[in-house]
Amino acid sequence: MNWDQIEGNWKQFKGQAQTKWGELTDDEVQQAEGRREELVGKVQERYGIAREEAEKQVDDWASKL
Repeated sequence: MNWDQIEGNWKQFKGQAQTKWGELTDDEVQQAEGRREELVGKVQERYGIAREEAEKQVDDWASKL
């Protein structure tokens, strides 16, 4: 699934994102609004991981949708 589709249907996918990254708050997931870079930044910040690792996690998650 591409990011245009994810962004357009974010209300459907945000629950799955919340499940995957349980430390993200509801507000953080909502603020991402399906934007890849925003979600990567929130995952990186909340989990204290390198940007590359956050990008890998987000891309892996998106590929399984």
